[in-house]
Amino acid sequence: MNPSDVAVDLSIFHLFMNAHFVVKLVIIGLILASVWSWAIIFEKFFLFAKTRKEADKFEQVFWSGQSLDELYQLGAAAEHRHGGAVRGGDARVEALDRRESGDRALKPMPGVQHRVEKVMDVTIGREVERLERRLTFLATVGSTAPFVGLFGTVWGIMTSFQAIATSKNTSLAVVAPGIAEALFATALGLLAAIPAVIFYNKFNSEVARHAARLEGFADEFSAILSRQIDKTT
Repeated sequence: MNPSDVAVDLSIFHLFMNAHFVVKLVIIGLILASVWSWAIIFEKFFLFAKTRKEADKFEQVFWSGQSLDELYQLGAAAEHRHGGAVRGGDARVEALDRRESGDRALKPMPGVQHRVEKVMDVTIGREVERLERRLTFLATVGSTAPFVGLFGTVWGIMTSFQAIATSKNTSLAVVAPGIAEALFATALGLLAAIPAVIFYNKFNSEVARHAARLEGFADEFSAILSRQIDKTT
């Protein structure tokens, strides 16, 4: 075998610059999808960490023994910096009647428990929707990136066969670039898809866990409210 036949530049930059236009589009698309996926992943890591911290802080304050009226005042003052648990807890404003002048006791209105449960359900739904935002992109990348990479692979192999047919030469120098382009596209497809799938499943689990926590809080609060209404009637 002639040594010149194997002296082929297979660096990533050279492969990209010499790839077919279609393969270049596939590579650029997969790189952009991977970069955006990692941006979402880091953003979600910080978001869930912050949400857990704020939920822990709110529940610690909520179960500290303060009255609902005091908790409402506290929650209203800190709403702009607290997370979903606070927004879910502050839905109790629907359960409070206007205080009469000089009277600090809670005055539940008829049907207030049903109303507060509805408000909390809506609040929890909105919080879950906020946490799930952009997770669909991770799911889409995880399911489609391998197929996009496979498309680039098929196109690269077609380019190789066309080069062989044109040059009527089956040497490695003719075949290798197209095969390398094909494998490069496949590798990028997997590089984009694997982290997207892993972290989509992780964040989905985090959303489900936080939703269950909010629903548990809502049930406990509803029970407390029911007992308080029974005492005042």
